[in-house]
Amino acid sequence: MTLVGAGPGDPELLTLRAVRALQSADIILIDDLVSPDVLDFARREAKKMLVGKTGDGPACKQDEINALMIALAKAGRRVVRLKGGDPLIFARAGEEIAACRAAGIPVEVVPGISAAQGAAARLAVPLTQRRDIRRLQYVTGHGADGRLPQDIDWASLADPTATTVVYMAKKTIGELAARAIASGLSPDTPAVAVAAATRPQETVIVGTVSNIGAKLAGRSLPGPVLVFIGRVFEHVKGAAIGMESVPAPRAAVRMM
Repeated sequence: MTLVGAGPGDPELLTLRAVRALQSADIILIDDLVSPDVLDFARREAKKMLVGKTGDGPACKQDEINALMIALAKAGRRVVRLKGGDPLIFARAGEEIAACRAAGIPVEVVPGISAAQGAAARLAVPLTQRRDIRRLQYVTGHGADGRLPQDIDWASLADPTATTVVYMAKKTIGELAARAIASGLSPDTPAVAVAAATRPQETVIVGTVSNIGAKLAGRSLPGPVLVFIGRVFEHVKGAAIGMESVPAPRAAVRMM
């Protein structure tokens, strides 16, 4: 069993090791957030199965995905579990690794470029700065119940020397920002939301922590959404405050 990071979307960001895994797979179990273009690198004869998990609508349950992985691996198939971004960042890899190990199935993990890394590279913004930024932190905006987790370290979010990346932030960023401000974060702290990072339909919305929630509210955005919070984004704010970067989408590729 091989867990493979598909990266944030641009297929050219796949690692060589990921490509080799895709080209040797018998069966590929695909997350909903994986860009269809990534599958162009898969072995043509490989069976491709969408086992999507999204916040809305029907989705495969994690126990069902675990059972499917184990059954296929025990049947002697070379199975790749393909996940968007890096499989070890907010991707339930821990549950899948534990299930395979409990079943006696060896697991290999192929890391991928995370969505945060891909988005930051497109913005040309370093997430850390030697003299000013002391911590880079990844936070989930989506708990097991679909709501903002209540056990977030709010003091760490208010730290002006930190860069914060909020995953799965589309529905809860307004509440998260309000809590962070109440904990001492300056309302003028730059905030940048990136949807579908590195993909043709990538959308960038620039604001501050005090208004990013309102800017996202009611918007229909393509793909997964990240929100960056921190003063490293000041020059993005200065260059594009109130503006949006919305590249024209290209034709969708249907997964097989």
